[in-house]
Amino acid sequence: MPSPKPFQGKTALITGSGRGIGRAIALHFASLGADIVVNFFRNRQPAQETVAEIEKLGQRAHLVKANVGDIDDIDKLISETEDVYGGLDFLISNAGSGFNRPVMEQRPKGWDWTMDINARSLLFLAQKAVPLMEKRGGGAIVSTSSPGSFRVLPEYAVVGASKAALESLTRYLAVELAPRNINANAVSPGIVETEALQHFNTMQDEDILDEVRRQTPAGRICTPHDVAQVVAFLCSPEAEMIRGQVVLVDGGFTLPASGIERPS
Repeated sequence: MPSPKPFQGKTALITGSGRGIGRAIALHFASLGADIVVNFFRNRQPAQETVAEIEKLGQRAHLVKANVGDIDDIDKLISETEDVYGGLDFLISNAGSGFNRPVMEQRPKGWDWTMDINARSLLFLAQKAVPLMEKRGGGAIVSTSSPGSFRVLPEYAVVGASKAALESLTRYLAVELAPRNINANAVSPGIVETEALQHFNTMQDEDILDEVRRQTPAGRICTPHDVAQVVAFLCSPEAEMIRGQVVLVDGGFTLPASGIERPS
């Protein structure tokens, strides 16, 4: 029989894991036996609550405040991971941010901020994390993308571009890190029931959410736990032959050609 805790003895670093999808990933990995590095940047309280929930599951959790868009903070995050756990098995590059504006209103500062947090962080987190993974004989890297990398979403140009860059980096990591026994993939959640929906005006209307459910072949909106389960699978031995892929987790929402329209 397979172990009820297949990640027992493993360590996972999950950026942006204080709430939302990152929190769900952290709790799911802990339920599978992993010890967790919980990362946040602005909101300490929900991150502390995530740590408490992990400890209730019987696993260790270490909290690190770090902006993954800052190279010095990345160094701090990886350094504390090594100090506390001695090595690393799973790097989940989940933290994301961005300036949602039309293309004609974007500014250089918004571009740099978004790219640094969403794309550049993956590259330099991976560089720093690889030696810790090699101590454990290998590992897995999973990043969080978005359908905005290939579909045009309202006021999403810079975030979409950053996610496209992240997906490209994922493919390069998968090839170049394979000799080190490190796998790399990405998940691309569609519309997920999290607090982040509140930042999109078109998603605040319950009628719109009902329309999303209606247009989703699976019959419901994706949850953070749905995403977490796919991330865990991509870190498992069963996913060894899945390399450099972007797995859509959206219940089939992006499959039909038509887009969301506000109900009349």
